[in-house]
Amino acid sequence: MEAIVSRELIRNKMICRVLAVTAFVLLTALSAFVRIPLPFTPVPFTLQTFFVLLSGSLLGRKLGFFTQSLYMLLGLAGFQVFAGTGVGRLYLFGPTGGYIAGFVLASFLAGGLFAREKQGWPVILLTLLFADLALLSCGMLWLKVSLSWPLSRAFLLGFLPFIPGDILKVIFAAAIHRGLRSRIKAAIY
Repeated sequence: MEAIVSRELIRNKMICRVLAVTAFVLLTALSAFVRIPLPFTPVPFTLQTFFVLLSGSLLGRKLGFFTQSLYMLLGLAGFQVFAGTGVGRLYLFGPTGGYIAGFVLASFLAGGLFAREKQGWPVILLTLLFADLALLSCGMLWLKVSLSWPLSRAFLLGFLPFIPGDILKVIFAAAIHRGLRSRIKAAIY
């Protein structure tokens, strides 16, 4: 049984990269449908940030950045990949557009973990937390601009309510990263 599990099924690294990017684009899109509207803010709680962080940490900066950029481009092209019912440019100019732009940045920042050889829990957690905070900051700043809110209101409604859930996502993403990083890195590079 172990021989079957340890045997490489796909030997071509380029095919593995394409499959990995496709998988994370799909996971990011599907996780948009796990959506909990919050009555006090126009931004729903979704599972997307979990897969955004994983895409960067497991695929690296370049592929993570490409994955989330491709996700955003699919939404711009009219595919129903964003949370809720919006698609296209108008959706990105809405209240959640800053978070989607933050996906690209957060995936890039989380990709810094991929390059490190030795990774302890503190480094993994802090890197993913930093990437997540950057994502939330992009969203908060876009709320301030798009809705003409004062920064304090954007912080209270677009940043602070997401901290507890995002801490849990960071912890789970760190655990998955730690368990899968070496296998994925061997498969795609």
